[in-house]
Amino acid sequence: MSLLNKEISEFSVQAFVQPADAKKGEFRTVSKADLLGGWSVLFFYPADFTFICPTELEDLANLYGKFKEAGCEIYSVSCDTHFVHKAWHESSEKAGKINYPMLADPTGSLARDLEIYDEASGMADRGTFVINPEGRVVAYEVNAGNVGRNADELLRKVEALQFVAEHGDEVCPAKWTPGAETLKPTFDLVGLL
Repeated sequence: MSLLNKEISEFSVQAFVQPADAKKGEFRTVSKADLLGGWSVLFFYPADFTFICPTELEDLANLYGKFKEAGCEIYSVSCDTHFVHKAWHESSEKAGKINYPMLADPTGSLARDLEIYDEASGMADRGTFVINPEGRVVAYEVNAGNVGRNADELLRKVEALQFVAEHGDEVCPAKWTPGAETLKPTFDLVGLL
């Protein structure tokens, strides 16, 4: 069953946040209300202190400013606790670059809601969910545990989804980037492109 257009359920979780301009991080509560009214990415990964996960989260950290410029908040999510997120942030060079909220989902409730909780391991699958301002999933992908994701492509998808949400009569072709030509679907284009 597709999760497209699914409204995320109510939730309230603890997060570790280390703002770029702060000397030390803090614990914060993040809920569904924090996602409403803006664009968000829920970026699930299996666990802290692992191998592929820090490379993905560093990639996102390097582009975090561009996501913020696009009006999109990043939330990384694993089934670790917020205490583990803090310890990882303070001990890992790659995780230490993270300035976006690191959500703790130790009960797996968020991962279960989005159907990516692995009961056998107690961890989330490697899932990415773009959430629109109404709290609905407008794009998602789930990768095998041994394949990392690309933040550049995720940013491109977010920007394309935002464009289409604003310009409902236009669509974004493959590899579209902001400023590139879009298409207006018409009968005359069928089969020509």
